Amino acid sequence: MIRVVLPYHLRTLARMDGEVELAIEGTPTVRSVLDALEARYPALRGTIRDHDTLKRRPFVRFFACKEDLSHEPPDTPLPDAITSGAEPFMIVGAMAGG
Repeated sequence: MIRVVLPYHLRTLARMDGEVELAIEGTPTVRSVLDALEARYPALRGTIRDHDTLKRRPFVRFFACKEDLSHEPPDTPLPDAITSGAEPFMIVGAMAGG
C-alpha cells in the first residue's frame, strides 16, 4: 500500500480526511500513484496535473522520503520506503511570492 498525503484544499475537494492508502499494481511510480488517486477520487482530475498533457500543475510538488520528485520523469520508480508504506508520498501546494 502506498500512503498519500494531500494538502488540505485537495482533501476538502475530494471529501476525504487524513491520508489515503492506494494499492498499486506493478512498480509504483509518480504516474501510477496519480492515476490511482484520480481514479479513486475523480474530483481531483485536473487539479494535480493537466487534463490533456498530464503534466504537473504549477505550484504542485511531489515529495518522497524528503526528496523533491517534482521534476523527475513521471515513470521513475518510487523509493522502497514509499512502496513499503513506511513513508508517505506527499503532494504539496508550493508557495510563491515574496
